[in-house]
Amino acid sequence: MNKVPMTIEGAERLRTELERLKTERPLISKAIAEAREHGDLKENAEYHAAREQQGLCEARINDIEAKLGHAQVIDVTKITATGKVIFGVTVTLINVDTDEEVTYQIVGEDEADVKAGKISVTSPVARALIGKMEGDEVMVQTPGGQVDYEIDSVEHL
Repeated sequence: MNKVPMTIEGAERLRTELERLKTERPLISKAIAEAREHGDLKENAEYHAAREQQGLCEARINDIEAKLGHAQVIDVTKITATGKVIFGVTVTLINVDTDEEVTYQIVGEDEADVKAGKISVTSPVARALIGKMEGDEVMVQTPGGQVDYEIDSVEHL
């Protein structure tokens, strides 16, 4: 598995979720044991639901542990600001056609939340921006067509 880039906040959120899931394990096991006591397992909906929950919980634990094991945690505040768009920076863009301003932080895939202004490093917008400098114009292919942006500012927050 390749390195998984993530911010400090993203790694901390995954660690918190992992701890929560690990504390749920005994509760799920207890629910399975209680459901097993109700008799015939073939027609026991509680048992099957608890087993499914256990499977989902274990899969997510394994997924998080793998990501954290391969994590490349990047603290952008410790990187010298050069005006270049890199992972972790907050970029303010101006739509050249409409003068509309948008601000995004470029984050790891698990951290992406467009409503919160966080876009995945693998998104079309981020891929178009990575490596560009403040003042550059960038054409971004979006589902609605091409959009021409000017990079107004690049901040290491």
